[in-house]
Amino acid sequence: MGKILKFIAIGVVGLLVVGFLTYQYSDSAKKLVQLQALDTVHDLATSRMKKQAENGSTSVAAEFINFPIEATEVAKGVIRVTGIGNIYMVPTDAGNVLFDTGLVMQVPKQIAAMKAAVPNNKLTHIVLSHSHADHIGGVKYWKEDGVEIIAHDQFTEEQRYLKALEPYLHGRNRLLFPFMPEEPPTADMIAYGGITPTLTIKEGDSYRLELGGKVMDIYAMAGAEGADNMVMWLPEQKVLLSGDFFGPMFPQFPNVFTMRGEKIRKPAEYIRSLNRLIDLAPEVILPGHLDPVTGQEKIVAGLTKMRDAVQYVHDETIAGMNSGKTLYELMETITLPPELDLSQAHGRVSWAVKSIWEYYATWFHFDRTTELYGVDRGDVMPDVVALAGATALLEKARTFNTADQPVHAMHIIEILLADPMQASDPMVNQVRLETLQILLDKAVNGIENSYEIYWLNAQIREAEALLAGNENSPEG
Repeated sequence: MGKILKFIAIGVVGLLVVGFLTYQYSDSAKKLVQLQALDTVHDLATSRMKKQAENGSTSVAAEFINFPIEATEVAKGVIRVTGIGNIYMVPTDAGNVLFDTGLVMQVPKQIAAMKAAVPNNKLTHIVLSHSHADHIGGVKYWKEDGVEIIAHDQFTEEQRYLKALEPYLHGRNRLLFPFMPEEPPTADMIAYGGITPTLTIKEGDSYRLELGGKVMDIYAMAGAEGADNMVMWLPEQKVLLSGDFFGPMFPQFPNVFTMRGEKIRKPAEYIRSLNRLIDLAPEVILPGHLDPVTGQEKIVAGLTKMRDAVQYVHDETIAGMNSGKTLYELMETITLPPELDLSQAHGRVSWAVKSIWEYYATWFHFDRTTELYGVDRGDVMPDVVALAGATALLEKARTFNTADQPVHAMHIIEILLADPMQASDPMVNQVRLETLQILLDKAVNGIENSYEIYWLNAQIREAEALLAGNENSPEG
């Protein structure tokens, strides 16, 4: 990995140096050189990830980068260019409207594909579905003087906190997606953020854009990927450009609160947003990822099921809180009824229960006094291990695994891992590895939640590395 990153860095630096020496007074030429550098980065990264995919060592998310980047007319008068994040253009006689701008390193190929499909590529508007990097990465390369940038009125705040927390959130994301670079990019040409919308729309409001005889309605509506979600509606075709309003798939149970780390998403707002879309009754959904969804009956049924599923989990959580049940009781017992069954590959019902609970009742659950103070329970775990004995605790963890209770076993393992004397012990990590593998098997053969699988794989890699280190140590 280090060698590949080194080659990428050399390629980028080399191209930039040549570019700035040659075209230091030309903004358009600088942009061209930057696009060439980005294209080099993309090709190197894609080559590396293809090898990972062939070896079975990468995730579904990483495989997105291997999707072909190509332009297609996916609805009458709407051109899509595929990528990790799809981009869409609505050409008109008075100028063109771009919906989302993709991930920065794919921008050169996406721009080239779109220009080949739409030779008259003069932009008048860029509409941003939300502030995630795989949707706004190309703004600086698409934008020209006079281009309107339209975003939700919460876009600037969402972008601000994501930028402020970038080192922290990048570390969390990289644990789940190990193909990411070790540090967040800081070079101006690829750095996150810095976008200033020229027109914003308040939550719950809409903006009608009439251009070259075409009508586009832009709705600000909180969605499954944050408070700044927007969608674009083409009323004549009944086509919805949804961005990540639903998450990466449709229909699915949404990520009410993503475990990788972001601000909480408000379930009541999302239900209201879904109601607005049900009223529109789309015939086509053009999503931010993957392929279009067609068929009005199927789409309305999917929207209705998503709304009713979120409402059900919300109401059951509230009822459980009012009846005195604990959070963990509700996480274990609230499930979707058969008629509301949805994929939980992205969002997960039990995590939504926890999100809703903490959204309404905050972080303090009124059951553990120590939650009020800055002393972690891990600080006393070495004493617990000393009193109980590491051997006895390990045996108890094995007993739980034998009884098909791997979560109980993991509680015991985490007591041991909190003790520095035990954290690198081969026996502890062997039982840890066995426990994680049981959990992974259940995840893969159960609801197949991607984030649960990413996390478990990351923990397995860590345990395996510790075991390998012990085997290679002088004492091993």
